[in-house]
Formats: sequence, structure tokens, C-alpha cells
Amino acid sequence: MLSLIALLTLLVSVGCNQSNPNQETNVEKSPQVQEAASTPSTQLVKTKVVTTFLPIYLFTKAVAGDAADVEILVPPGTEVHEYQATPSNVKAIATANVLVKNGLGLEEFLENTIKNAQNSQLVEVDSSKGIKPLNEISPVVSTVKKEKSHNHDHTTGNPHVWLDPVLAKQQVMNIRDGLIAADPKNQATYTANAGAYIQELEKLNSEFQQALQKKPNCTFVTFHDAYPYLAQRYNLKQVAVVQIPEDQLSPTDVQRVVNTVKKYKVKALFSEPGVDNKLLNSLSQDLKLDLQTLNSLETGDKDPQYYFQAMRLNLQTLESACK
Repeated sequence: MLSLIALLTLLVSVGCNQSNPNQETNVEKSPQVQEAASTPSTQLVKTKVVTTFLPIYLFTKAVAGDAADVEILVPPGTEVHEYQATPSNVKAIATANVLVKNGLGLEEFLENTIKNAQNSQLVEVDSSKGIKPLNEISPVVSTVKKEKSHNHDHTTGNPHVWLDPVLAKQQVMNIRDGLIAADPKNQATYTANAGAYIQELEKLNSEFQQALQKKPNCTFVTFHDAYPYLAQRYNLKQVAVVQIPEDQLSPTDVQRVVNTVKKYKVKALFSEPGVDNKLLNSLSQDLKLDLQTLNSLETGDKDPQYYFQAMRLNLQTLESACK
């Protein structure tokens, strides 16, 4: 009889333990572990950064690395000067922590877009802060009436500062400081990443100096006023910017372009990637000048290293054209 009672007691005890298998585990969990388990996502939230167009994206992504999520508003290859904001741009800014822009009046679409986003917590970073802008340092020769041309009036100076590696360093430092101010917990990461990218920019500047010091006062004509900073830095002469539309021109218009190029005795004509303008090709043949490509970096790959690839190709083009 006693053994039967002992057996029943044992069965009841095992049954109770099986009905609540987690009981012992729950008791042993520390308060800290329970808190972390209840809020796992808090450790994964990254600072959200939106950038305006490709060069600024490249610089910002280089500095941010994996410490922040970086987006771009203007798709590469889209004309930033005349860009019209989309509802998705407004949404991106509304949910962002940081907005990084080139500045110098380039992103005209931003003012109203930021207002519509109504993000009172947004930190705005002007990457050209502290850079003294150039006004036109070469004459602009228009072949067409103003309303037909693709002229970009830069009231605050020429904004294409990213094409000078020395000024690009200043932009990277401004971006670094802006990200640190908005996200101080990742200061070490932003500082280290910016330092590495700046070293590459310094190396690139040295390469340009060494190669182009052998080509003093090389004269060239472009069809986009994007290169005055590059020209000034390395003693090149962008002697004219010729505005040419893609549609048909009269013989008088064509002759005006020919006269301009001959007047300045230029060594090179520079177009841009993706521009297939029959008039430019015809002009280069008539003038016995090669029509070569300079990249303003407004289109291309989103890898931060693309900046150096494109700029080294620009250097090769300048060396070849200025011989």
C-alpha cells in the first residue's frame, strides 16, 4: 500500500513539471536579458540620410559606411539643375534624420520639397559650406536664343565644386561633421571613414598636379559650364562654354560656333558621357579636333570608389587632349 502511494506521488510530480516546462527557465532569466528580448529592434535602428544627387551620395556613403542608411533623391543621369521633386522625394525627406546637399544654389527643387515634408527634426548639411564659389571664369557663347538654350544661371556662383579634388575634401569634411552632429554615437566610424576617403582625394590631387603641370595653359571648349574649378586648380584654360541644343541649327548658328572655337585656338572639345549630338561630331570634324569626353559625375555608378575611377579617366582625357 505504501509503495502504491509513493508511485502516485511520483506521477503527480512529473505531470506538474511537464505542464510548465518553461517555468524554471523564466525564473532564471535576468531582468536585463528579459528587457533586451522584449525590444530587439532598438539596437538595429540606423540614422537615415538622404542625399541630393550622385557626387553627394558618393561622398556621404563613403563617410557613413554601414553605420547609416544613405539614399539618393535625384536618380543618376537625371538633370539636377532642372529636377522636379516627386512625392517619393517628399516622403524620403519626411522620414529622414539628415539631408545632405551640394549647396551653392544647385538644388533648386529642395526648398519647397523640404517645406512639404514638414520634418522639424531634419538636420540639413550643406557640403559646400566654407567654399568660396567662382563666378564664370570664361565667356559663355550662346548659339541660340536664350529661351531655346539649356543655360543654367548660377546666381550664387558656379556649383560644380566636387570636380576639384581639393574642394571635394572640404565637402567630405563637412559631411563628416554633419553626420557626427546628428549621430554622435558613430563618431569614430564617420571620422575613420572620412579620413580614409580624404587620403584617396589627396592622392588623386597629386596625380592631377604631376600630370597636368606638363600641360600649362591647355585651352579647351566645353558644352557644359562644369569645369572652372578643375581648370583653375590645374592651370588649364576653359576658354569658352558653347551652348548648343540638340535640335537643328541654322548655318549661321553653326558658323558662330566654328568662329568661337577658331577664335580661341583651342586644343580640345569636350562633351559629356551619354551625349550623342550630331552637331558636335560634325564640328569636331570641320575643326579637325577630337571630340572627347569629360565626366561631370552626374551620372554613373553608386559605389563611392566610382568618383576616383571617373576622375582618373578625366585625367587621362585631359592629358591626351592637351598634348
